[in-house]
Amino acid sequence: MNHSSIIRASALEYVRGVTSGEFTAEEFLSETLSRVGEAETRYHAYLRVEDSQRLLARAREVDRGIKSGQKVGLLAGMPVSIKDNICMRGSRTTCGSRMLEGFVAPYDATAVSRLHAEGAIIVAKANMDEFAMGLSTEFSAYGPSRNPWNTEYVPGGSSGGSAVAAAAFECVASLGSDTGGSVRNPASFCSVVGYKPTYGLVSRHGLVSYANSIEQIGPIARTVSDAALVLGVIAGRDEHDDTTADAAADDYLEGIEGGVEGMRVGIVDEMTEGADPEVARAVARAAGDLEAAGASCERISLDMVGYSVPSYYTITAAEAASNLARYDNLRYGYDLPTDGYEFNSYVAEARGRFGPEVTRRMILGGYVSSAGHAGRYYLKALKVRAKLTREVADAFASSYDILMAPTVPILPFRIGEKSDDPVSLFMVDLNTVTANLTRRPAVSVPYAVSAGGLPIGIQMMADSMQDKTLLRAARALERKRPPLPEVPD
Repeated sequence: MNHSSIIRASALEYVRGVTSGEFTAEEFLSETLSRVGEAETRYHAYLRVEDSQRLLARAREVDRGIKSGQKVGLLAGMPVSIKDNICMRGSRTTCGSRMLEGFVAPYDATAVSRLHAEGAIIVAKANMDEFAMGLSTEFSAYGPSRNPWNTEYVPGGSSGGSAVAAAAFECVASLGSDTGGSVRNPASFCSVVGYKPTYGLVSRHGLVSYANSIEQIGPIARTVSDAALVLGVIAGRDEHDDTTADAAADDYLEGIEGGVEGMRVGIVDEMTEGADPEVARAVARAAGDLEAAGASCERISLDMVGYSVPSYYTITAAEAASNLARYDNLRYGYDLPTDGYEFNSYVAEARGRFGPEVTRRMILGGYVSSAGHAGRYYLKALKVRAKLTREVADAFASSYDILMAPTVPILPFRIGEKSDDPVSLFMVDLNTVTANLTRRPAVSVPYAVSAGGLPIGIQMMADSMQDKTLLRAARALERKRPPLPEVPD
């Protein structure tokens, strides 16, 4: 592998290359940082890149460890990035918001600690929709990221910066957070793999909260195996997060090449009806690929999917309103003159720094959970969530190993096309929110590129704690799909 192509290595190729002496961690990191400097002028995947001299010094430590036979961790100096709502000690964590532009995290998120423990080098904090509220990364207070397949188009969101960075070779893998599809949506739009684990599989300690009962940290990478490798590093019980599952750490690469022989796959009608024609054709071809690999595919109806988006936005808005109440500019915030303000007007003035999407969801969340309206909206949303969870559980218990659909029913759209139409933007989440509401694992696998040169992803979902089964099915689809073009440069 020559140095001009070195950064195109997958995570597994990186580990093999650096440990065999094909290249050094310092060489790889230096090439990656050069790529970041060149690519960021076009894509704006990152909000901050860490100090290059400190990063290179860490890479040299890894190289010395490899030469002397010391343990350097599973990731062995691999350059990765993290979404800017995941805390890393000593690094600014803004959540894409002006409200937190000066906040420096005093501790590492558990996922970050585990990356460091396995030798990863975190090179940058990735751009995102403000407080993870958005589907296009247009709602970042620091400007939108741009899709590397066509910079006039959105990369998806809210983990858009993470997906762009992985797709554009600005890192080997990245961590995002997924509340309603925020890992899978941008993965689909940027033609990379986005994985949302079973709720509780990965600790949320150090993830700035949006909707605690739904969100999860998940990996974004260029291959299914790479996502499995990173998942194995960050997953596991955490004493700092009581919502983590009481399960031991696992190797998610184990059995990943086992194929789908004998698996039953349900193609969800409500998630495919009305999809863009090119997207619908891709799903049909993906079903054929799985059948050729030994699976059986059939149509399935999940009636409650049609109510999932309003349920999701009601529940998450209520939780967001509660979580964002802490941002009163007293504990977190920025310099604001206090002369002439009483408390309520001061807080109102301070919260003027929130962007339009965050403001919209805070107002909505306060309204649907208020004493006069909770029964009409919030409690009904919880009932929908419970019925949807039962419906999905019954489908897995009685018939299916995997549920499949397009990750997003439409192709990537132009920057600015939907930003003034929040209802239309919300509906982009139709296919992804079910996994979050029901706490199931789900993955977006890059499958095709449209006639106009825009990526199409296929979503797969499995039952709770069946992450290995899901990764095995995703890997089988990845092997069977037609060859994909590379990101245009």
